[in-house]
Amino acid sequence: MSSPISETFAAVDLGSNSFHMVVAKLEDGQVRIIDRIRDMVRIASGLDDNNNLTEEATEKALESLRQLGQRIREIPRTNVKAVGTNTLRLAHNGNDFIRRARTALGHNIDIISGQEEARLVFIGVAHSVYNHDGSSLVIDIGGGSTEIIIGKGFQPRVAESLYMGCVNVSQRFFPDGKITGRRMREAVLFARTELETIETGYRRIGWDTALGSSGTIRAIADIAVAQGWCESGVSRNAVETLRKRLIAAGHYDKLYLEELSDRRKPVLAGGLAILNAIIEALDLDHIQISDGALREGILYELIGRYRNQDIRKTTVADIAGRYVVDQEQADKVAGTAEALFDQVRKRWRFDDADRDTLLWSAQLHEIGLAIAHAQYHRHGAYLLSNSDMPGFSRQEQQNLSLLVRAHRRKFPVLEFDQAILDNREKVLHLAILLRLSCVMNRSRSYTAPPDVKANADTDSLSLKFPGGWLDNHALTRADLEAEAVYLEAVEFTLKFG
Repeated sequence: MSSPISETFAAVDLGSNSFHMVVAKLEDGQVRIIDRIRDMVRIASGLDDNNNLTEEATEKALESLRQLGQRIREIPRTNVKAVGTNTLRLAHNGNDFIRRARTALGHNIDIISGQEEARLVFIGVAHSVYNHDGSSLVIDIGGGSTEIIIGKGFQPRVAESLYMGCVNVSQRFFPDGKITGRRMREAVLFARTELETIETGYRRIGWDTALGSSGTIRAIADIAVAQGWCESGVSRNAVETLRKRLIAAGHYDKLYLEELSDRRKPVLAGGLAILNAIIEALDLDHIQISDGALREGILYELIGRYRNQDIRKTTVADIAGRYVVDQEQADKVAGTAEALFDQVRKRWRFDDADRDTLLWSAQLHEIGLAIAHAQYHRHGAYLLSNSDMPGFSRQEQQNLSLLVRAHRRKFPVLEFDQAILDNREKVLHLAILLRLSCVMNRSRSYTAPPDVKANADTDSLSLKFPGGWLDNHALTRADLEAEAVYLEAVEFTLKFG
Protein backbone atom coordinates (compact mmCIF):
# COMPACT_ATOMS: atom_id res chain seq x y z
CA MET A 1 0.00 0.00 0.00
CA SER A 2 1.27 3.48 -0.87
CA SER A 3 2.17 5.76 2.01
CA PRO A 4 0.08 8.94 2.41
CA ILE A 5 3.00 11.13 1.36
CA SER A 6 3.45 9.14 -1.88
CA GLU A 7 -0.10 10.02 -2.89
CA THR A 8 0.34 13.71 -2.15
CA PHE A 9 0.89 15.93 -5.17
CA ALA A 10 1.91 19.57 -5.60
CA ALA A 11 1.72 21.92 -8.57
CA VAL A 12 3.67 25.18 -8.62
CA ASP A 13 2.98 27.97 -11.11
CA LEU A 14 5.71 30.61 -11.37
CA GLY A 15 3.49 33.20 -13.00
CA SER A 16 4.54 36.63 -14.17
CA ASN A 17 2.38 38.31 -11.54
CA SER A 18 2.01 35.69 -8.79
CA PHE A 19 3.51 32.41 -7.70
CA HIS A 20 0.83 29.82 -6.92
CA MET A 21 1.02 26.41 -5.31
CA VAL A 22 -1.73 23.86 -4.85
CA VAL A 23 -1.25 20.66 -2.83
CA ALA A 24 -3.63 17.73 -3.12
CA LYS A 25 -4.10 14.17 -1.97
CA LEU A 26 -5.41 11.30 -4.06
CA GLU A 27 -7.87 9.40 -1.89
CA ASP A 28 -10.01 6.54 -3.23
CA GLY A 29 -9.44 7.82 -6.72
CA GLN A 30 -10.61 11.34 -5.87
CA VAL A 31 -8.49 14.48 -5.77
CA ARG A 32 -8.79 16.46 -2.54
CA ILE A 33 -7.12 19.88 -2.32
CA ILE A 34 -5.42 20.24 1.06
CA ASP A 35 -3.50 23.49 0.68
CA ARG A 36 -3.18 26.56 -1.51
CA ILE A 37 -0.50 29.24 -1.32
CA ARG A 38 -0.30 32.42 -3.38
CA ASP A 39 2.40 35.07 -3.35
CA MET A 40 2.17 38.15 -5.60
CA VAL A 41 5.84 38.30 -6.54
CA ARG A 42 5.23 40.28 -9.76
CA ILE A 43 8.38 38.93 -11.37
CA ALA A 44 7.46 40.49 -14.75
CA SER A 45 8.20 43.93 -13.33
CA GLY A 46 11.74 42.74 -12.59
CA LEU A 47 12.75 42.56 -16.27
CA ASP A 48 15.19 45.32 -17.20
CA ASP A 49 15.52 47.02 -20.60
CA ASN A 50 17.60 44.07 -21.87
CA ASN A 51 15.04 41.52 -20.71
CA ASN A 52 17.22 40.31 -17.87
CA LEU A 53 15.78 39.66 -14.43
CA THR A 54 17.30 42.08 -11.95
CA GLU A 55 19.04 40.73 -8.88
CA GLU A 56 16.45 42.41 -6.67
CA ALA A 57 13.57 40.67 -8.48
CA THR A 58 15.47 37.40 -8.44
CA GLU A 59 16.06 37.49 -4.69
CA LYS A 60 12.41 38.31 -4.04
CA ALA A 61 11.35 35.36 -6.17
CA LEU A 62 13.88 33.01 -4.56
CA GLU A 63 12.66 33.91 -1.09
CA SER A 64 9.11 33.09 -2.14
CA LEU A 65 10.28 29.75 -3.56
CA ARG A 66 12.13 28.88 -0.35
CA GLN A 67 8.88 29.29 1.55
CA LEU A 68 6.98 27.18 -0.97
CA GLY A 69 9.75 24.61 -0.87
CA GLN A 70 9.40 24.20 2.87
CA ARG A 71 5.77 23.14 2.39
CA ILE A 72 6.57 20.42 -0.16
CA ARG A 73 10.00 19.31 1.03
CA GLU A 74 8.89 15.75 1.83
CA ILE A 75 6.82 15.14 -1.30
CA PRO A 76 8.60 12.84 -3.79
CA ARG A 77 10.14 14.53 -6.82
CA THR A 78 7.88 12.59 -9.19
CA ASN A 79 4.81 14.00 -7.43
CA VAL A 80 5.77 17.66 -7.84
CA LYS A 81 5.61 19.71 -11.02
CA ALA A 82 6.69 23.34 -11.13
CA VAL A 83 6.53 25.46 -14.29
CA GLY A 84 7.72 28.90 -15.35
CA THR A 85 5.65 30.92 -17.80
CA ASN A 86 5.92 34.06 -19.93
CA THR A 87 8.46 36.12 -17.97
CA LEU A 88 10.86 33.19 -17.69
CA ARG A 89 10.34 32.47 -21.38
CA LEU A 90 11.40 36.03 -22.15
CA ALA A 91 14.23 36.50 -19.64
CA HIS A 92 17.63 36.22 -21.28
CA ASN A 93 19.04 35.04 -17.97
CA GLY A 94 16.05 32.79 -17.32
CA ASN A 95 18.15 29.64 -17.28
CA ASP A 96 20.45 31.10 -14.62
CA PHE A 97 17.39 31.98 -12.56
CA ILE A 98 15.94 28.48 -12.98
CA ARG A 99 19.12 26.89 -11.66
CA ARG A 100 18.96 29.00 -8.50
CA ALA A 101 15.19 28.59 -8.25
CA ARG A 102 15.45 24.80 -8.27
CA THR A 103 17.76 24.94 -5.29
CA ALA A 104 15.39 27.27 -3.46
CA LEU A 105 12.29 25.16 -4.18
CA GLY A 106 14.01 21.82 -3.80
CA HIS A 107 12.34 20.50 -6.96
CA ASN A 108 12.79 20.76 -10.72
CA ILE A 109 11.26 23.71 -12.56
CA ASP A 110 10.35 23.54 -16.24
CA ILE A 111 9.76 26.48 -18.56
CA ILE A 112 6.73 25.78 -20.73
CA SER A 113 5.72 27.30 -24.05
CA GLY A 114 2.74 29.60 -24.43
CA GLN A 115 0.82 26.86 -26.26
CA GLU A 116 1.49 24.41 -23.43
CA GLU A 117 0.44 27.02 -20.87
CA ALA A 118 -2.83 27.53 -22.74
CA ARG A 119 -3.48 23.78 -22.88
CA LEU A 120 -2.87 23.39 -19.14
CA VAL A 121 -5.09 26.38 -18.34
CA PHE A 122 -7.93 24.75 -20.26
CA ILE A 123 -7.45 21.45 -18.40
CA GLY A 124 -7.52 23.29 -15.07
CA VAL A 125 -10.69 25.13 -15.98
CA ALA A 126 -12.34 22.02 -17.45
CA HIS A 127 -11.86 20.15 -14.17
CA SER A 128 -13.64 22.93 -12.30
CA VAL A 129 -16.75 22.92 -14.52
CA TYR A 130 -19.38 20.30 -13.77
CA ASN A 131 -22.25 19.02 -15.91
CA HIS A 132 -21.20 21.11 -18.89
CA ASP A 133 -21.45 19.29 -22.21
CA GLY A 134 -21.00 22.25 -24.53
CA SER A 135 -17.89 23.95 -25.82
CA SER A 136 -16.13 26.58 -23.73
CA LEU A 137 -14.18 29.73 -24.44
CA VAL A 138 -11.57 30.08 -21.70
CA ILE A 139 -9.81 33.39 -21.02
CA ASP A 140 -6.84 33.65 -18.68
CA ILE A 141 -5.19 37.07 -18.27
CA GLY A 142 -1.88 36.59 -16.51
CA GLY A 143 0.91 38.94 -15.61
CA GLY A 144 2.85 38.60 -18.85
CA SER A 145 0.59 36.76 -21.28
CA THR A 146 -3.05 36.05 -22.02
CA GLU A 147 -4.28 32.60 -22.97
CA ILE A 148 -7.48 32.18 -24.97
CA ILE A 149 -8.73 28.67 -25.70
CA ILE A 150 -11.79 26.99 -27.19
CA GLY A 151 -12.42 23.36 -26.33
CA LYS A 152 -14.87 20.73 -25.21
CA GLY A 153 -14.60 18.32 -22.33
CA PHE A 154 -10.90 18.18 -21.43
CA GLN A 155 -9.68 18.65 -24.99
CA PRO A 156 -8.73 22.09 -26.38
CA ARG A 157 -9.59 22.67 -30.02
CA VAL A 158 -7.69 25.91 -30.56
CA ALA A 159 -5.35 27.59 -28.10
CA GLU A 160 -3.38 30.83 -28.29
CA SER A 161 -1.00 32.59 -25.94
CA LEU A 162 -0.68 36.32 -26.60
CA TYR A 163 2.13 38.50 -25.32
CA MET A 164 0.08 40.86 -23.19
CA GLY A 165 -0.61 40.64 -19.49
CA CYS A 166 -1.73 42.85 -16.64
CA VAL A 167 1.86 43.63 -15.58
CA ASN A 168 3.48 44.42 -18.93
CA VAL A 169 0.46 46.35 -20.26
CA SER A 170 0.26 48.38 -17.01
CA GLN A 171 3.98 49.14 -17.21
CA ARG A 172 3.71 50.21 -20.84
CA PHE A 173 0.60 52.39 -20.72
CA PHE A 174 0.30 53.39 -17.04
CA PRO A 175 3.96 53.45 -15.90
CA ASP A 176 3.50 56.20 -13.30
CA GLY A 177 0.12 54.96 -12.12
CA LYS A 178 -1.82 57.72 -13.87
CA ILE A 179 -4.97 56.58 -15.66
CA THR A 180 -6.48 58.81 -18.33
CA GLY A 181 -9.05 58.21 -21.03
CA ARG A 182 -6.40 58.50 -23.71
CA ARG A 183 -4.04 56.02 -22.05
CA MET A 184 -6.86 53.55 -21.56
CA ARG A 185 -7.92 53.85 -25.21
CA GLU A 186 -4.33 53.26 -26.32
CA ALA A 187 -4.03 50.21 -24.07
CA VAL A 188 -7.28 48.74 -25.37
CA LEU A 189 -6.22 49.43 -28.96
CA PHE A 190 -2.91 47.68 -28.35
CA ALA A 191 -4.73 44.63 -27.01
CA ARG A 192 -7.16 44.67 -29.95
CA THR A 193 -4.17 44.62 -32.29
CA GLU A 194 -2.80 41.53 -30.51
CA LEU A 195 -6.21 39.87 -30.82
CA GLU A 196 -6.64 40.71 -34.50
CA THR A 197 -5.00 37.50 -35.73
CA ILE A 198 -7.38 35.19 -33.82
CA GLU A 199 -10.75 36.91 -33.50
CA THR A 200 -12.17 35.90 -36.90
CA GLY A 201 -11.17 32.26 -36.50
CA TYR A 202 -12.46 32.06 -32.96
CA ARG A 203 -15.80 33.60 -33.85
CA ARG A 204 -16.15 31.16 -36.73
CA ILE A 205 -15.62 28.18 -34.42
CA GLY A 206 -17.92 29.55 -31.71
CA TRP A 207 -18.59 28.41 -28.14
CA ASP A 208 -21.45 27.86 -25.73
CA THR A 209 -20.00 29.35 -22.53
CA ALA A 210 -17.30 31.94 -21.83
CA LEU A 211 -15.19 31.27 -18.74
CA GLY A 212 -12.54 33.43 -17.08
CA SER A 213 -9.75 32.19 -14.84
CA SER A 214 -6.92 33.51 -12.67
CA GLY A 215 -6.38 36.70 -10.71
CA THR A 216 -7.19 39.55 -13.09
CA ILE A 217 -10.64 38.38 -14.15
CA ARG A 218 -11.48 37.11 -10.66
CA ALA A 219 -10.52 40.47 -9.14
CA ILE A 220 -12.67 42.37 -11.65
CA ALA A 221 -15.56 39.96 -11.04
CA ASP A 222 -15.30 40.42 -7.26
CA ILE A 223 -15.49 44.18 -7.70
CA ALA A 224 -18.37 44.00 -10.16
CA VAL A 225 -20.52 41.73 -7.99
CA ALA A 226 -19.80 43.63 -4.76
CA GLN A 227 -20.68 46.92 -6.43
CA GLY A 228 -23.89 45.49 -7.82
CA TRP A 229 -22.88 45.96 -11.45
CA CYS A 230 -23.75 42.33 -12.22
CA GLU A 231 -25.02 39.34 -10.27
CA SER A 232 -22.14 36.99 -11.05
CA GLY A 233 -19.04 36.81 -13.18
CA VAL A 234 -18.19 39.79 -15.37
CA SER A 235 -20.54 41.56 -17.77
CA ARG A 236 -19.75 43.95 -20.60
CA ASN A 237 -21.52 46.75 -18.69
CA ALA A 238 -19.52 46.02 -15.54
CA VAL A 239 -16.24 46.34 -17.43
CA GLU A 240 -17.34 49.64 -18.94
CA THR A 241 -18.42 50.93 -15.52
CA LEU A 242 -15.10 49.97 -13.92
CA ARG A 243 -13.22 51.55 -16.79
CA LYS A 244 -15.02 54.85 -16.11
CA ARG A 245 -14.25 54.57 -12.39
CA LEU A 246 -10.55 54.08 -13.08
CA ILE A 247 -10.40 57.09 -15.41
CA ALA A 248 -12.33 59.22 -12.93
CA ALA A 249 -9.92 58.28 -10.14
CA GLY A 250 -6.99 59.36 -12.33
CA HIS A 251 -4.45 57.25 -10.45
CA TYR A 252 -4.58 53.75 -9.03
CA ASP A 253 -3.72 55.09 -5.58
CA LYS A 254 -6.95 57.13 -5.63
CA LEU A 255 -9.14 54.17 -6.49
CA TYR A 256 -11.05 53.12 -3.38
CA LEU A 257 -12.93 49.86 -3.67
CA GLU A 258 -13.23 47.61 -0.65
CA GLU A 259 -12.80 44.47 -2.77
CA LEU A 260 -9.58 45.72 -4.42
CA SER A 261 -6.33 44.87 -2.63
CA ASP A 262 -3.45 47.33 -2.57
CA ARG A 263 -1.23 44.76 -4.31
CA ARG A 264 -3.70 44.39 -7.20
CA LYS A 265 -4.12 48.14 -7.77
CA PRO A 266 -0.91 48.78 -9.78
CA VAL A 267 -1.83 46.19 -12.44
CA LEU A 268 -5.62 46.55 -12.55
CA ALA A 269 -5.72 49.10 -15.38
CA GLY A 270 -3.63 46.93 -17.70
CA GLY A 271 -5.70 43.85 -16.94
CA LEU A 272 -8.96 45.73 -17.44
CA ALA A 273 -7.76 47.07 -20.81
CA ILE A 274 -7.03 43.54 -21.99
CA LEU A 275 -10.40 42.26 -20.81
CA ASN A 276 -12.14 45.22 -22.44
CA ALA A 277 -10.42 44.41 -25.74
CA ILE A 278 -11.33 40.70 -25.54
CA ILE A 279 -14.99 41.52 -24.90
CA GLU A 280 -15.03 43.83 -27.92
CA ALA A 281 -13.09 41.47 -30.22
CA LEU A 282 -15.14 38.37 -29.40
CA ASP A 283 -18.43 40.22 -28.81
CA LEU A 284 -18.97 38.86 -25.29
CA ASP A 285 -21.80 39.97 -23.04
CA HIS A 286 -20.94 37.90 -19.98
CA ILE A 287 -18.03 35.81 -18.66
CA GLN A 288 -18.48 33.25 -15.91
CA ILE A 289 -15.70 32.68 -13.39
CA SER A 290 -13.86 29.39 -13.05
CA ASP A 291 -12.15 28.13 -9.91
CA GLY A 292 -9.58 26.28 -12.02
CA ALA A 293 -6.52 27.76 -13.69
CA LEU A 294 -2.97 26.84 -14.71
CA ARG A 295 -1.95 25.32 -11.36
CA GLU A 296 -4.99 23.01 -11.37
CA GLY A 297 -4.15 22.02 -14.94
CA ILE A 298 -0.60 21.17 -13.85
CA LEU A 299 -1.96 19.18 -10.90
CA TYR A 300 -4.41 17.09 -12.92
CA GLU A 301 -1.82 16.47 -15.61
CA LEU A 302 0.60 15.29 -12.92
CA ILE A 303 -1.97 12.97 -11.38
CA GLY A 304 -2.81 11.70 -14.86
CA ARG A 305 0.81 10.64 -15.30
CA TYR A 306 0.64 8.89 -11.94
CA ARG A 307 -2.37 6.99 -13.28
CA ASN A 308 -0.46 6.18 -16.46
CA GLN A 309 -2.51 8.68 -18.46
CA ASP A 310 0.34 10.70 -19.91
CA ILE A 311 -0.52 12.98 -22.83
CA ARG A 312 3.14 12.94 -23.85
CA LYS A 313 2.65 9.35 -25.06
CA THR A 314 -0.17 10.53 -27.29
CA THR A 315 1.96 13.42 -28.56
CA VAL A 316 4.82 11.08 -29.50
CA ALA A 317 2.42 8.70 -31.26
CA ASP A 318 0.81 11.61 -33.14
CA ILE A 319 4.19 12.93 -34.34
CA ALA A 320 5.32 9.45 -35.37
CA GLY A 321 2.11 9.05 -37.36
CA ARG A 322 2.33 12.51 -38.89
CA TYR A 323 5.81 11.81 -40.29
CA VAL A 324 5.02 8.19 -41.27
CA VAL A 325 7.65 6.61 -39.05
CA ASP A 326 8.53 2.95 -39.73
CA GLN A 327 6.88 1.73 -36.52
CA GLU A 328 8.40 -1.75 -36.67
CA GLN A 329 11.91 -0.35 -36.87
CA ALA A 330 11.21 2.22 -34.17
CA ASP A 331 9.95 -0.54 -31.85
CA LYS A 332 13.08 -2.61 -32.45
CA VAL A 333 15.36 0.29 -31.64
CA ALA A 334 13.28 1.10 -28.55
CA GLY A 335 13.43 -2.53 -27.40
CA THR A 336 17.22 -2.66 -27.69
CA ALA A 337 17.56 0.73 -25.98
CA GLU A 338 15.39 -0.40 -23.09
CA ALA A 339 17.39 -3.62 -22.65
CA LEU A 340 20.64 -1.64 -22.46
CA PHE A 341 19.03 0.96 -20.21
CA ASP A 342 17.98 -1.63 -17.63
CA GLN A 343 21.54 -2.98 -17.41
CA VAL A 344 23.22 0.38 -16.87
CA ARG A 345 20.42 2.14 -15.00
CA LYS A 346 21.94 1.87 -11.55
CA ARG A 347 25.48 2.80 -12.58
CA TRP A 348 24.38 5.80 -14.63
CA ARG A 349 21.75 6.85 -12.09
CA PHE A 350 18.84 6.81 -14.48
CA ASP A 351 15.21 7.08 -13.36
CA ASP A 352 11.84 6.35 -14.96
CA ALA A 353 11.72 9.80 -16.57
CA ASP A 354 15.03 9.02 -18.31
CA ARG A 355 13.58 5.74 -19.59
CA ASP A 356 10.64 7.64 -21.10
CA THR A 357 12.96 10.14 -22.76
CA LEU A 358 15.08 7.37 -24.29
CA LEU A 359 12.12 5.36 -25.57
CA TRP A 360 10.40 8.42 -27.02
CA SER A 361 13.59 9.42 -28.81
CA ALA A 362 13.77 5.89 -30.22
CA GLN A 363 10.20 6.20 -31.49
CA LEU A 364 10.98 9.54 -33.17
CA HIS A 365 14.59 9.17 -34.30
CA GLU A 366 13.64 8.72 -37.98
CA ILE A 367 11.03 11.48 -38.38
CA GLY A 368 13.53 13.52 -40.40
CA LEU A 369 13.21 10.98 -43.23
CA ALA A 370 9.93 12.70 -44.08
CA ILE A 371 12.05 15.62 -45.34
CA ALA A 372 15.11 13.90 -46.85
CA HIS A 373 17.37 10.94 -46.18
CA ALA A 374 20.50 13.06 -46.30
CA GLN A 375 21.13 14.56 -42.86
CA TYR A 376 17.77 13.22 -41.63
CA HIS A 377 19.00 13.31 -38.03
CA ARG A 378 19.37 17.09 -38.36
CA HIS A 379 15.93 17.41 -39.95
CA GLY A 380 14.40 15.36 -37.14
CA ALA A 381 16.05 17.49 -34.48
CA TYR A 382 14.74 20.64 -36.14
CA LEU A 383 11.20 19.28 -36.28
CA LEU A 384 11.27 18.37 -32.60
CA SER A 385 12.72 21.74 -31.62
CA ASN A 386 10.06 23.69 -33.46
CA SER A 387 6.89 21.62 -33.11
CA ASP A 388 4.08 22.16 -30.63
CA MET A 389 4.37 19.15 -28.34
CA PRO A 390 1.51 18.99 -25.80
CA GLY A 391 2.67 17.78 -22.41
CA PHE A 392 6.37 18.52 -22.95
CA SER A 393 8.28 21.32 -21.28
CA ARG A 394 10.90 23.24 -23.21
CA GLN A 395 13.68 21.30 -21.50
CA GLU A 396 12.08 17.94 -22.29
CA GLN A 397 11.59 18.96 -25.91
CA GLN A 398 15.20 20.13 -26.14
CA ASN A 399 16.45 16.83 -24.78
CA LEU A 400 14.46 14.83 -27.32
CA SER A 401 15.75 17.05 -30.10
CA LEU A 402 19.35 16.58 -28.94
CA LEU A 403 19.01 12.81 -28.76
CA VAL A 404 17.59 12.62 -32.28
CA ARG A 405 20.32 14.96 -33.53
CA ALA A 406 22.98 12.78 -31.89
CA HIS A 407 21.73 9.33 -32.86
CA ARG A 408 24.06 8.86 -35.88
CA ARG A 409 27.24 10.03 -37.56
CA LYS A 410 29.70 12.35 -35.81
CA PHE A 411 28.73 13.21 -32.27
CA PRO A 412 27.38 16.81 -32.14
CA VAL A 413 29.69 18.09 -29.41
CA LEU A 414 29.03 21.74 -30.22
CA GLU A 415 25.26 21.36 -29.91
CA PHE A 416 25.66 19.65 -26.55
CA ASP A 417 28.01 22.37 -25.34
CA GLN A 418 25.64 25.14 -26.42
CA ALA A 419 22.51 23.56 -24.93
CA ILE A 420 21.38 24.48 -21.44
CA LEU A 421 21.28 21.05 -19.83
CA ASP A 422 20.39 20.25 -16.23
CA ASN A 423 22.48 17.09 -16.38
CA ARG A 424 24.73 16.97 -19.43
CA GLU A 425 26.24 13.64 -18.44
CA LYS A 426 22.86 11.93 -18.21
CA VAL A 427 21.68 13.23 -21.60
CA LEU A 428 25.04 12.19 -23.08
CA HIS A 429 24.61 8.66 -21.71
CA LEU A 430 21.09 8.46 -23.15
CA ALA A 431 22.43 9.56 -26.53
CA ILE A 432 25.04 6.80 -26.43
CA LEU A 433 22.40 4.16 -25.71
CA LEU A 434 20.26 5.41 -28.59
CA ARG A 435 23.23 5.43 -30.97
CA LEU A 436 24.16 1.86 -30.08
CA SER A 437 20.57 0.69 -30.38
CA CYS A 438 20.39 2.15 -33.89
CA VAL A 439 23.68 0.47 -34.83
CA MET A 440 22.49 -2.94 -33.64
CA ASN A 441 19.27 -2.60 -35.66
CA ARG A 442 20.72 -0.98 -38.75
CA SER A 443 20.11 -4.01 -40.96
CA ARG A 444 16.34 -3.70 -40.37
CA SER A 445 16.32 -7.47 -40.18
CA TYR A 446 13.32 -9.52 -39.11
CA THR A 447 15.68 -11.38 -36.79
CA ALA A 448 15.78 -10.08 -33.23
CA PRO A 449 19.06 -8.40 -32.19
CA PRO A 450 21.38 -10.45 -29.98
CA ASP A 451 21.23 -10.62 -26.21
CA VAL A 452 24.00 -8.17 -25.35
CA LYS A 453 25.47 -7.82 -21.86
CA ALA A 454 26.42 -4.25 -20.93
CA ASN A 455 28.78 -3.10 -18.22
CA ALA A 456 29.07 0.65 -17.66
CA ASP A 457 31.37 3.09 -15.95
CA THR A 458 31.06 6.87 -15.94
CA ASP A 459 33.01 7.38 -19.14
CA SER A 460 33.01 3.91 -20.67
CA LEU A 461 30.74 1.08 -21.76
CA SER A 462 31.61 -2.55 -22.51
CA LEU A 463 29.33 -4.71 -24.65
CA LYS A 464 29.57 -8.51 -24.61
CA PHE A 465 27.95 -10.21 -27.61
CA PRO A 466 27.10 -13.93 -27.81
CA GLY A 467 30.03 -16.05 -28.93
CA GLY A 468 30.68 -15.83 -32.66
CA TRP A 469 27.87 -13.33 -33.29
CA LEU A 470 30.11 -10.44 -34.36
CA ASP A 471 32.11 -12.78 -36.63
CA ASN A 472 28.88 -13.46 -38.52
CA HIS A 473 27.87 -9.80 -38.60
CA ALA A 474 30.81 -7.96 -40.10
CA LEU A 475 28.78 -4.80 -40.85
CA THR A 476 27.73 -4.42 -37.22
CA ARG A 477 31.34 -4.90 -36.11
CA ALA A 478 32.45 -2.19 -38.55
CA ASP A 479 29.69 0.14 -37.32
CA LEU A 480 30.73 -0.42 -33.70
CA GLU A 481 34.37 0.28 -34.57
CA ALA A 482 33.28 3.56 -36.20
CA GLU A 483 31.09 4.31 -33.20
CA ALA A 484 34.03 3.90 -30.82
CA VAL A 485 35.93 6.53 -32.84
CA TYR A 486 32.94 8.91 -32.87
CA LEU A 487 32.58 8.69 -29.08
CA GLU A 488 36.19 9.65 -28.51
CA ALA A 489 35.03 13.22 -29.26
CA VAL A 490 33.18 13.22 -25.94
CA GLU A 491 36.01 11.39 -24.13
CA PHE A 492 33.98 8.20 -23.91
CA THR A 493 35.37 4.70 -24.42
CA LEU A 494 33.33 1.99 -26.12
CA LYS A 495 34.54 -1.61 -25.91
CA PHE A 496 32.89 -4.65 -27.43
CA GLY A 497 33.59 -8.26 -28.14
